[in-house]
Amino acid sequence: MKPTILIIEDNKQNMYMLSFLLASSDFSVLSAYNGKDGLKLAHDNHPEIILIDIQLPDMDGYETCSKLRNNRLPKSTIIIAVTSYAMGGDKQKAIESGANGYIEKPINPDTFIKQMEDIYNG
Repeated sequence: MKPTILIIEDNKQNMYMLSFLLASSDFSVLSAYNGKDGLKLAHDNHPEIILIDIQLPDMDGYETCSKLRNNRLPKSTIIIAVTSYAMGGDKQKAIESGANGYIEKPINPDTFIKQMEDIYNG
């Protein structure tokens, strides 16, 4: 059975694209448009993978990521930053906040699932 994935993304077009790609590959998808809702969904549903944007309206993805890691989330949960923040140090900052991996936007629809699975499978 494929893992459940929580997407925390405030841009509706990006949310649609990610949801469509994942659902088309038979993943179960949960959606949150801000960090606060993402924290609640993660706590209530314990998804195996969380895809998180860094630029969110209420608290940024770094803070959300840190709170996810310190909020009794199973240690096995994989958090992947999916973001247009691609400056030097942004990837390291995401990892230091608790992310396991980092995928730059714009995503490539043809390779995104494989990139995500490569991070998930270690």
